Amino acid sequence: MEEYLFWKVAEFLIVNKEYRILQVSQDQGELWLEKTENKQTQVVRLLQYNLDWSNWLQRDIILIAENGERIRRKFAKGELKILNLYFSAYPPVDDYEFRLAEPYLSVNGKVTVESILIERSNAGEALGKLESRFNDQLRIDFAEEHSGEEIETIKKNTLLSAVERAKEEQSVFNYGKPFFTYIFIAIQVVMFLVLEAAGGSTDTSTLIKFGAKFNPLILGGEWWRFFTPVIIHIGLLHLFMNTLALYYLGTMVERLYGNFRFLVIYILAGFSGVLASFIYSPNLSAGASGAIFGCFGALLYFGVAKPRLFWRTLGLNILVVLGINLAFGFTIPGIDNAGHIGGLVGGFAAAGILHLPMKRRLLLQTSFLAVTIAAIFFTLQYGFSENADLVDERSILVLAQQHVKEEEYQQANDLLTEYGKSEQLSAESLFMLSFTEIKLGMLEEAKINLLKVIEMEPDFHEAYYNLALIFFDEKNLDLARIYAKKAVELNPGKESYKKTLEQINSYLEEAA
Repeated sequence: MEEYLFWKVAEFLIVNKEYRILQVSQDQGELWLEKTENKQTQVVRLLQYNLDWSNWLQRDIILIAENGERIRRKFAKGELKILNLYFSAYPPVDDYEFRLAEPYLSVNGKVTVESILIERSNAGEALGKLESRFNDQLRIDFAEEHSGEEIETIKKNTLLSAVERAKEEQSVFNYGKPFFTYIFIAIQVVMFLVLEAAGGSTDTSTLIKFGAKFNPLILGGEWWRFFTPVIIHIGLLHLFMNTLALYYLGTMVERLYGNFRFLVIYILAGFSGVLASFIYSPNLSAGASGAIFGCFGALLYFGVAKPRLFWRTLGLNILVVLGINLAFGFTIPGIDNAGHIGGLVGGFAAAGILHLPMKRRLLLQTSFLAVTIAAIFFTLQYGFSENADLVDERSILVLAQQHVKEEEYQQANDLLTEYGKSEQLSAESLFMLSFTEIKLGMLEEAKINLLKVIEMEPDFHEAYYNLALIFFDEKNLDLARIYAKKAVELNPGKESYKKTLEQINSYLEEAA
């Protein structure tokens, strides 16, 4: 009778109430079940055992609380409520009722153990408590005899149901085998080596040349820069951190969503990250961070689609890691958090458009698609409108330096002049403008700008030196010597300054 009741209750909990098996004793006389989403009864322990003494009962309950504490920590629960069910032919021979009258509270107060004894004389009443607790009927036949074959059938069906549910849940995380994750890892490693060979992965010119996000060039029509930054990394540490993150998160998402869905999620998230960076940050940037945050977004969507499975498997860990990464982005200078958040949103949206494998929710997917397309369209429209202020002086200066490096002096001059019409140029930008003017033969304009530089930054030795060269070229040797001498005073270690000053002095001596 006790064995029959034990397995009927186990069947009720596992099949009807979808509890999962935590532990099974070797003789299958003890079961630990969990359903952490059930706040009233997160864990159930069932024990088939002929009780003898009340003291044994007390020791057992204390051990249950200790094991419950380990379970609580494993599932990162603030509190844990355990329902402890004893199946016995008879109650203990001594006074025991007070042991079960009130729930037992663990030493730290975080684990509660409520115990119920189910024995022959009180089976109906005890099982009635279970039905009331779970608001469902057990449907148990209280006939005197139940054959071993019948009990064995109940046992097998119960355990098989638990195994099948566990396999079904596990299969969700093994839908696809990682493929594109490794492809992207290989691509970004190869691109890093190419950058290093071409001039260095931290060299601005090299980064721009190979497709880093650079707002002036995107506004100039180089739309592919919304995609190419995803495979470019700035420095070895940047590459290592993103490759490590992609290895763990990418493989997880690709197993969960499959190869094609992962590819779409990664590309759309990468694009969204660059787009957000384009709108909110004028700085040059590159890296797979936005796409990697898109993997976080896809996992968060999984949490929305399958909240119970998410919280029981990935939930807390994913949220903690995501929170830490976002906190770093907000507190550490130089991190493009706009790109991170854009990638996170893009990954969530892409997962919503595609949904989970083997599942279709056309209305929801269509809604995600429509909202995503509209968001991208209006964001791009704003970005390319006159209302957006997506370029700062630093970007203009970097682009001008690129033109100068390629001896495109007129383009650099036009760029700085145009920007100077709306914004006051810094000393560094004015110096660059004067340099292009010298190269274009506009010496009077160059002199005016160099004098402004000196006024703004009296220690700008290059400005003094260039003024000395201009006056030297105009045969105004006295002024040339004044500015050359000042350049040497500010930077006495510069040999070119000394030689120019010596040459000017030599001409003055000859003229005297």
